[in-house]
Amino acid sequence: MDDVQPENLITFLPFSTTPNIPPPPEDYTPHRLQHTPLIIDNGSTNLRWGFATSSEPRYGSNIVTKYRERKTNYPLMLFGDAVEVESGAKTQAKTPWEGDVLLNFDALENALDYTLVQLGIDTPTVEHPVLMTERLCSPVHSRALTSELMFELYSVPSLAYCVDGIMSFYQNDQSTGNSFTSDGLVVSFNTASTSVIPILNGKGIISHAKRIPWGASQATDYLLKLVQMKYPNFPTRVSVAQANWMFREFCSVSPDYLSLLRSFEDPSVLRSHQKIIQFPFLPTPNSSNGGATGNGDEKTEEELARVTERRREQGRKLQEIAARNRMEKLQQKESDLTYLLSLRDNYSPSVSKREWDRKLKEEGFDDEEIFEETLKKLEVDVKKARKKEREKEGGSAVGDGDDVDEPMEEPSFPLVDIPDADLDPSSLLEKRKQKLLKAGYEARFRARKERELKAIKDREEKAEREKQKEIEEKLDSEAREVDLKGWAKKLRGEQETLMVRIKDRAKRRAAMNDRKSAAKQERMKNIANLAAGDEKGVSRGTGKGRKGNAEDMFGADDADWAIYRKISLVFVSYQNTTTTVSSDEEEDLAQLQQVEQRLLAYDPTFTTQHTHASIVSQRSALLNAFRPAYEEGDAAGHNRIHLTTERCRVCEAWFTPAIAGVDSAGLGEVIQNILSRFNEEEKARLIKNVFLTGSPSQIPGIAPRLYSTLRPLLPPEMPIKIRQAGDPALDAWKGMARFATMDEQFGKVGMSKAEYEEMGGERLKRWWGSNWNGGF
Repeated sequence: MDDVQPENLITFLPFSTTPNIPPPPEDYTPHRLQHTPLIIDNGSTNLRWGFATSSEPRYGSNIVTKYRERKTNYPLMLFGDAVEVESGAKTQAKTPWEGDVLLNFDALENALDYTLVQLGIDTPTVEHPVLMTERLCSPVHSRALTSELMFELYSVPSLAYCVDGIMSFYQNDQSTGNSFTSDGLVVSFNTASTSVIPILNGKGIISHAKRIPWGASQATDYLLKLVQMKYPNFPTRVSVAQANWMFREFCSVSPDYLSLLRSFEDPSVLRSHQKIIQFPFLPTPNSSNGGATGNGDEKTEEELARVTERRREQGRKLQEIAARNRMEKLQQKESDLTYLLSLRDNYSPSVSKREWDRKLKEEGFDDEEIFEETLKKLEVDVKKARKKEREKEGGSAVGDGDDVDEPMEEPSFPLVDIPDADLDPSSLLEKRKQKLLKAGYEARFRARKERELKAIKDREEKAEREKQKEIEEKLDSEAREVDLKGWAKKLRGEQETLMVRIKDRAKRRAAMNDRKSAAKQERMKNIANLAAGDEKGVSRGTGKGRKGNAEDMFGADDADWAIYRKISLVFVSYQNTTTTVSSDEEEDLAQLQQVEQRLLAYDPTFTTQHTHASIVSQRSALLNAFRPAYEEGDAAGHNRIHLTTERCRVCEAWFTPAIAGVDSAGLGEVIQNILSRFNEEEKARLIKNVFLTGSPSQIPGIAPRLYSTLRPLLPPEMPIKIRQAGDPALDAWKGMARFATMDEQFGKVGMSKAEYEEMGGERLKRWWGSNWNGGF
């Protein structure tokens, strides 16, 4: 890469850390026979548990696996960080959650067993009332199986459910007094969803709550897909855990996403916004100083001078190679032109029309019209190539053998007019030679006359073109003087058309290099059609046989591949397709340059920044800033990921889910829909206390962006206040513990085993912190 990245701008990917050793089980003695409430925050990422009297919960990753120890063949159950110890155990790991729904109850049972062991509970049954979280609008099927597990397996005396977002709001409640009567709008950011819950007078209005199917796991997957699309050939496999680390460390929310994208049109702004992640790599022998370019080691002036001189020498060699290739192409064209001219002059007049058509087909031409077009095209290409070579050499406009020929001296052929009967055998042989020489001389004489006539015609056409050009320039000058704005608009339209044509041509060339592209597949289809029409292919399943279910045997015989040589002969040797495309592009570039020069000369609003070269250069600089290109031997550079637009694009999906392909409303639209269900007085009470909770709520910039989204949707006199949870990850558990120990209502919200047996596990007691579906 041209610019070396400073060491302080590069963040090295952290290595996998050693799993945490869990603390020893608690002493169960203080809680024995005390019926201390048991608090369980069953999150889809982390499981948090503990007695309500504890200041902090115990927690671990909500993932379990059953593993058989290799040496003793003893079955083990691993939970949380312990799953990371064995790679074989990771492949069989399970979580109780499937997205945002609790489904795997075998895994939930194993996780609950682990929690009870860690709490030191050694009694046959769990003699503690349980307060447990569930998702907003949780399916009653999940609740029924959870209740069955708690009552039938653990025999808990009572079980109450609550919504984690409401309990986090309760923990951060700033009102005074024992009763909970606060108002607010809870925005709970979870792993697989985001919930918005209105609370009035200390009661969650669940009937008006909404949920967005976008959470931290979807954001991580989206970032991983963007990285994989940006670096399709990245040497190292980027894992979900690494993508999650990049999401937590580098992603943020922009206050104005569209304005930020517009500012990225400047490559320097885009480069200043990037974050560089260095993945582990092994230095290769070709990498200078083990990846010095990637590690920021600066080269001395002598080394830079040597590198510059080496590049200049390589440039000179490339120019020499290009000139040699041009000469070889020119010689090949001249050889093809000479052969076709001799074929037309020596063969065509002496044979019948039928024989001439057969000869043309043998040479690869379908008919005489295509032959004449090819001949004319070759003459034009040879003339252009000669003219370019003379201009590069500083020669005159008229070259040797082009328009002026040396006078030809007419040879004598004395034996041609003598009858064969008057000649001996040796004279007859000499007569045949003289006939051939005379035919060649007459052909060259005719060609000379044709060239002379063509030169005269070309001079007349040139004079006519110059005259026409003068007229067009005069008309153009008059139009420019009359309406400069309209004249400039017309030329800019021509410039845009030429640039689009050049861009489309470049796209077609790139598509031909991709074997999966439509252009490449169309070419292969044409080849197959030509092969099917070949006489040799009919007997091997092509042609009529292909219309049935016969097996396609094209390629089984080596002679089949002659079709490729035939295509190359027709399209490359005579029609010279590659050169034609190049010539057309050069003509477009020359015409574009003329248009831009006229605009630069007469249009004051047209500057060098509007030229094609400047636009292409700026686009290249922007692409290089978006994804820098490293040198071939730079192992460190090729193992880097540059995060630019992805940093804000991933988080923008919370406000515009459509950019990630999610058919849902964003946070602003959802909150607007919820507020529309309340009167102005209630709306003001809700919006005065917007509460953000959940681990993803710690993403930088999310509160200012939410404010800028809500402000245009509400009256100017209505104040908006947004606050975040003190501990977004643990406040839900702490709020549950606070409610269970300090609020007398806790004893009334739990469902007893008798009520469970009477009404079923789908039911729950409805209270201010619970769901309403299935409540009574």
